[in-house]
Amino acid sequence: MQVLATKPPGAGGNPGADEAIMPRLKPWGIAMKTMSVILFAVLVAATSVHAAERVERSTLLVAGAKAGFQEARYGDDGKLAVHFEFNDRGRGPNLDAIYVLDAHGMPTSIELKGVDYLKAPVAETYTRNGDALSWKNASEDDKRTLAGSSFFLGLNQVPEDSILLARAALAAPEHKLALVPAGVASIHKLATVQVQGKDASRSVDLYALNGLNLLPDFVWLDQDQRFFASYSGWSTLIREGFEDAIKTIGDRQEQEEKRLAEARASELTRQLTSPLLIRNVRVFDPPSGEVVNGRAVLIDAGRIVSIGEADVSLLDGVEELDGGNHFLMPGLWDMHVHFTGGADGLLDLASGVTTVRDMANQVETLKALIDGIEAGKDIGPRIIRAGIIDGKGPFAGPTKVLVDNEKEALDAVKMYKETGHEQIKIYSSIKPELMPIIAKAAHEQGLRVSGHVPAFMTARQFVENGADEIQHVNMLFLNFMFDKVQDTRTPARFTAVAEHGAALDLSSPPVRDFIQLLKDRDIVVDPTVGTFEDMFLGRPGVPGPGFAAIVDRFPTTWQRQIRSGAGGLEMKPGQQALFRDSYQAMVNMVGVLHRSGVHIVAGTDNLAGMTLPRELELYVEAGIPPKDVLRIATSGSAEVMKRDGDYGRVAPGYVSDLILVDGDPTINMADIRKVRTTIRGDRLYDADALFRAVSIRPTPKQ
Repeated sequence: MQVLATKPPGAGGNPGADEAIMPRLKPWGIAMKTMSVILFAVLVAATSVHAAERVERSTLLVAGAKAGFQEARYGDDGKLAVHFEFNDRGRGPNLDAIYVLDAHGMPTSIELKGVDYLKAPVAETYTRNGDALSWKNASEDDKRTLAGSSFFLGLNQVPEDSILLARAALAAPEHKLALVPAGVASIHKLATVQVQGKDASRSVDLYALNGLNLLPDFVWLDQDQRFFASYSGWSTLIREGFEDAIKTIGDRQEQEEKRLAEARASELTRQLTSPLLIRNVRVFDPPSGEVVNGRAVLIDAGRIVSIGEADVSLLDGVEELDGGNHFLMPGLWDMHVHFTGGADGLLDLASGVTTVRDMANQVETLKALIDGIEAGKDIGPRIIRAGIIDGKGPFAGPTKVLVDNEKEALDAVKMYKETGHEQIKIYSSIKPELMPIIAKAAHEQGLRVSGHVPAFMTARQFVENGADEIQHVNMLFLNFMFDKVQDTRTPARFTAVAEHGAALDLSSPPVRDFIQLLKDRDIVVDPTVGTFEDMFLGRPGVPGPGFAAIVDRFPTTWQRQIRSGAGGLEMKPGQQALFRDSYQAMVNMVGVLHRSGVHIVAGTDNLAGMTLPRELELYVEAGIPPKDVLRIATSGSAEVMKRDGDYGRVAPGYVSDLILVDGDPTINMADIRKVRTTIRGDRLYDADALFRAVSIRPTPKQ
């Protein structure tokens, strides 16, 4: 079901996600990094080809550029044929669905074929005969007897499927409808606006569809309850001919989103207007690596005042919080996100993430999200901005900032500097000759330089030409596979490592020489190794281990997607062990880098907040001591971003970004999932309440 929502992790990812396979973060058709296929919705244009057929066409735009389309053909015999496709840097689904609809528009038969986001084959069928239901796909083969109306949720879907559900829910009693295999959907209208298309004006309604995602999904229908648009700040699917109406519907939808966000912020944020004394805690300060028992920490006006047996006699109106002998440490940093608002901010703070670095987004959209959070009208972490620059061409990333020559490159760097960005992220389609020009200009403006290694360059060349940081551990492996793959704009940057990574000797002279270069140049590596876990290990019916520790806490729709194993690379017969060994080599590389003195930062490029603990667990598996891992995710990240004088420590004078953990992650890293309280400066949050607000069960108590 895709109405530009947030997919389950493993289903497809964030709108701007790079290596997190798109079926990871936003639910329906992928496996949620998180994040999701890419954000898209449903189409409808009503053009009569002949009396027996109604053709509805929609255009998918990502970052303002056309990326795909959907065409739905409704016959008067109850049959519906839908084709949907989009291109995302060589990835993207290509699907055909045939439906048989009953007199009420409910599917009694569905046949879906094609390829998914990573081009793996898709074949799914569903039939209903009276009360007998059956369905089959790559990971499910099930039958059920069910009386009464219900709507089947395909494991893989085209966007039009969401519209069929929306119409069915509108026709159901109290606008509620049972879902198969599990769940209940409901729908209600929020607003009506008038829009102008190329040939006509139209009145359209905004609806909220509940029961599928962590927060309501929004969809626009016309007065005949046909699909009009599904909008987000990153991507929009809209009826063909009405592309100029995107701003109108976007502005109105954002009003509703802001209203809901303000209500959540008001309910879930406790503003600390007086000094707060947190008694009875075990304090962990990352730089020293020490855990000190039985301490009291006094904070006031967003800063730490003192640690120890605090003397509060000189302060008026001091509040007290019993820490319950919990583990108090600095808030975590996620150094690779694509922040989309909505549930992201709640998931971050509920998971103890108080600072994130956004690694590619729409400039205006991200600024609005940051402004809302800082004004207390939304909930979210502190956000550091890195601006993406890519080259023009068929594999360009989902961004408006595409450059083809030196002037365009310099203008892009200047724009990012002027809009508050602190880093430039170079992407895969940049011409190699422009990379050093961008790096030099960025450094002159005081900006860091990082990114994917551009196609037709090696990682060594990327470093030697001015990079400060490399995103994704697979880019390091590709440095030694230049004879096998040079064009890394496509999924070849995944498959080449999956097929050849196991053979790379991490102790060989070429690898040691390259790692020495990284150390000598003080290059930071953002490995996002967790994003590759389910990609390399998952297969239909056999999910990878990435979400094993948290899958039971998600809504049932997300659990199904995660457990399906969708979103993994297609494996040829006999490749399962090879892919596993290649993935283990990536994990091992992280440990080798750390022990060699290379600076690591912890980023997820996946589902907000909840996937960072797995990233940290993998660092421990790589042989990094837990205290060092926690340092990487706190003071080490603050140091990279030149904020270590204010953030990343539990020490007097530091910003009071703190988390209370029920356990001791210096002994068992899994305990980092047991955050009970998050303090972001002068705002306090109950983690359980944040999770419940986005339909996720809290972490179980000890």
